[in-house]
Amino acid sequence: MRLITANVNGIRAAHKRGGLGWLAAQEPDVITLQEVRASDDELRKTLADGGLGDWHVAHAASSAKGRAGVAVLAREEPLRVGTVVGSEDFHAQGRWVEVDLASPAGPVTVVSTYVHTGEAGTDRQIEKYRFLDAITERLDAHAQSGQLAVITGDLNVAHHEHDLKNWKGNLKKSGFLAEERAYFDRWFDGGEWVDVTRSLHGPGPGPYTWWSWRGQAFDNDSGWRIDYQLASRPLAERATASSIGRAPSYAERWSDHAAVTVDYDLG
Repeated sequence: MRLITANVNGIRAAHKRGGLGWLAAQEPDVITLQEVRASDDELRKTLADGGLGDWHVAHAASSAKGRAGVAVLAREEPLRVGTVVGSEDFHAQGRWVEVDLASPAGPVTVVSTYVHTGEAGTDRQIEKYRFLDAITERLDAHAQSGQLAVITGDLNVAHHEHDLKNWKGNLKKSGFLAEERAYFDRWFDGGEWVDVTRSLHGPGPGPYTWWSWRGQAFDNDSGWRIDYQLASRPLAERATASSIGRAPSYAERWSDHAAVTVDYDLG
């Protein structure tokens, strides 16, 4: 199973810049998207225009037009689709969708999630922690079941110093706060969940997955690694390769994020 996760920064804008063509050319089996920023109809039309119209789509749109939105695209029809995580006020925010997919190794749960950006010392940060709490609860439940599962998406947290270029300048900013990084410590320290890219890539710096559109961030590779595939231990043991789809040049970028690809041997 080749799984690609990508924050598209608006599905229609990404398509205009060649993003859907790039995704299709990688020959994935499953694609997870974040910041779709479209209605169901708009998403399906854009996918059709981009050559992905025959894929099965699970989409959680945000009730706020032009905001958030996550999706899972699969070649095969899902066995189950869910969009509920945490408290009820999250359900309309377009931040969580999960599907169960059949495989020779048994059902695989694939999640696409988009964690809040947050802002240190504000209510936005409190909401981010609440959502990370909800993710933690779901991760614990999946781990206890022993099933094959992977949480993908833009988690808006760089875990370690080698996950962002300017870590010293961001110690007090959302995305690299000690309280945020502690969630990742808990997820990984018990061994039930694995940061697949880091496991396969080895030590940093990077590989980064987000660079600001502004200034020389991309050209200088002054980025953050905030897009992940977190696999349950049984699935992580089947991961064989991981890569970051960094554009060859600034002009060829179709999002401010790079896609994260992982191959899993489910045969």
